[in-house]
Amino acid sequence: MIDLPEWLENELKTQYSDEQLDQIKNGYNSNRKTTFRVNTIKSNKEEIIEEIIEELEANKIEYEIINNEIVKNVQSPTIFLLENDIEIRKTKIYEEGKIYIQNLSSMIPPLFLNPKEQEDILDMAAAPGGKTTQIAAMSDNKANITACERNTIRLDKMMYNINKQGANVYCINKNSLELDDFLKFNKILLDAPCTGTGTINYKTNFEKYLTKSLLEKTIKTQEKLLNKAIRLLKKDGELIYSTCSILKKENDEMIQKILSQNSNIHLEKIDIIEKENINIVKGINDKTITILPDENFEGFYIAKLVK
Repeated sequence: MIDLPEWLENELKTQYSDEQLDQIKNGYNSNRKTTFRVNTIKSNKEEIIEEIIEELEANKIEYEIINNEIVKNVQSPTIFLLENDIEIRKTKIYEEGKIYIQNLSSMIPPLFLNPKEQEDILDMAAAPGGKTTQIAAMSDNKANITACERNTIRLDKMMYNINKQGANVYCINKNSLELDDFLKFNKILLDAPCTGTGTINYKTNFEKYLTKSLLEKTIKTQEKLLNKAIRLLKKDGELIYSTCSILKKENDEMIQKILSQNSNIHLEKIDIIEKENINIVKGINDKTITILPDENFEGFYIAKLVK
């Protein structure tokens, strides 16, 4: 079993029941499988799926297809489940960008953003581009998508992935906090920098990457980014806020703080279709959700704000 730092153990104990805490720790210790989604930008969905299955079977790669509806009236991507990502990265379908390897949890925020053709959409912290390219695919590659990344190395990786997927995205090498407020967007995805407490596994270096000082630092950044996002939203615009953290200080408490600072926004319900294989904890007035980590999902938080 993974030994958590004392500060983190205490944070989790104040938030979750003993049963939930056991689920979280079991999730941390699980060997999470690899998932990838079908890239419908490249070709017809049915044709790509047929090609993927042919190549997987030719390479004797065992797979399972997951096609569960998660959000009402929103088409979920076709997802393949594998034991690991070693062999799939050697395939032609991977090299040609016909698939995108992505954790199940990180595929959910774009579903609630529900992008449409011609909408002006901002991805505020976009690298490495998984959610960005998913947004492009969901809008039939016809939304006006802007993706921000301030780190040059991460930007290069993001642009490589975007080009490989064939997505139409305008990439900016800039901290999204520096965007001019006269820019306005119909929809914004803020998958905020966070402690990553939903993604802990046996490889996690707690002393280097997961400290209490990191929590304090990320909270300040998240607050700045959320307030910036609200200024960039058009009237009636929608903002999806997500983190791969399961700590309330970064999630529900942050959203409550932002609501108290901005009278022109309100919280809308994340109306997820509950499944037996997803451990969900509902938050503020049952409107926000936290997905607890397990053998399939990383821990994740999602909230929706409307201006």
